[in-house]
Amino acid sequence: METKIFQTEEIDQAAELLSRGELVAFPTETVYGLGANALLPESVQQVFAVKGRPSDNPLIVHVADFSMTKAFVESYHPFTKKIVNHFWPGPLTLIFSIKEGSLSPVVTGGLSTAAFRMPDNKKTLSLIEKTGAPLVGPSANTSGKPSPTTAMHVFHDLKGKIAGILDDGATQIGVESTVLDLSNEVPTILRPGAVTKEALEEVLSVEIPLDKHLVKESETPKAPGMKYKHYSPDTPVLMIAPDDWDKALAWARANDQKVGLLATPRIADQYSSADRFVFADQSVEAATRGLFSGLRALDEAGKTDIIFAEVFPEDHLGLAYMNRLKKAAGQNYFSEK
Repeated sequence: METKIFQTEEIDQAAELLSRGELVAFPTETVYGLGANALLPESVQQVFAVKGRPSDNPLIVHVADFSMTKAFVESYHPFTKKIVNHFWPGPLTLIFSIKEGSLSPVVTGGLSTAAFRMPDNKKTLSLIEKTGAPLVGPSANTSGKPSPTTAMHVFHDLKGKIAGILDDGATQIGVESTVLDLSNEVPTILRPGAVTKEALEEVLSVEIPLDKHLVKESETPKAPGMKYKHYSPDTPVLMIAPDDWDKALAWARANDQKVGLLATPRIADQYSSADRFVFADQSVEAATRGLFSGLRALDEAGKTDIIFAEVFPEDHLGLAYMNRLKKAAGQNYFSEK
C-alpha cells in the first residue's frame, strides 16, 4: 500500500478515503492521531492491527464540534458546559457514559463509557467535517513506542500500512491530551496533559483528583496511556535526578555504556556525549514539546546504549511530562544501588 502525504488543498481526498473505511493519520496540537471512521467497526479494527495495539485499550473519538457528541452520550455531567466552553477546542479529552449500542465495543474497549475530544487544529476539524463522521485517533505510531509529533514520525512507523497522512508540520504541545473522567459524580483526571489540574480547578472552583493508579496488563483501562510502561524506545531510558548527573555519567563510563542525553541546554552544556537531544530552552514547555522527538531521535540514531533523561517537578505541565517520561523509562531512576 502506498502511503500518501496530504497537504491542505488535498483534505477532500483524505476525507474520501476515511469515508470509504481507509486509515488516514491526522495532526492535532498534541500528537498525530491514526484516524479511522468511528462509525465503521471494521475500519476501527484496522487501527488496532496496524498499531499492534491491545484490543482492550479504548479509543478517543475526535469530533468537529460539541454537538457531534449528542448522538452518543447518555447524560452530561453538570460541569460539562463550563468545561467545553473554556477548553474546547483544545488538549482535553472528556469521558462520558454513552447510550447503549451507540458506539461499537471496538471503540469503547467494551466499556459503557467513551472518550471525546475536539482537537485544536483547523485542518483536522475540516477533515472530520468533510468525512461526515467522528474519527477515532490514537497516536499514529507502533503501539508502546514514543508518540509521533511530525508527519515524518508517522511515515517512519506506518509507511505502507495506512492510506495517508495529513501533514501540518510539528505539533505545538508534544504530549497527548489530558483525560478527564466525567462519567462519575467527581471529575477525575485519568491522564495528565497540557490542560493542567490547576487550570481545571481554577475554572471549576473544586478540587480535581488525579488517578495515579497504573493499569495492570489484565485490566481494561478507562482511558489510553494508563499502562505501566508506554511511549518506550528500544534503547533503555533512565531518569536522572538533578543531583545525580555526575554519578550517573561516571557509572556509564565505568560500565562502558554509550550515553545519549535528553536534556535542557543547561544540563547538556555541562556534559559531552556521543549523542544528545537538547530541548529548545530551559522550560518545561520546551521539554514536553521535545520529549517524544528526542526519544525517537536518540533511539533511531543507534549510537547509544542508554538514554539519560532530565526530570522536572511534578506540577502544572511538569506532571504531564513526568507521566510520559516515567512510562518511557519503566518508572526507573538512576540509582547506584
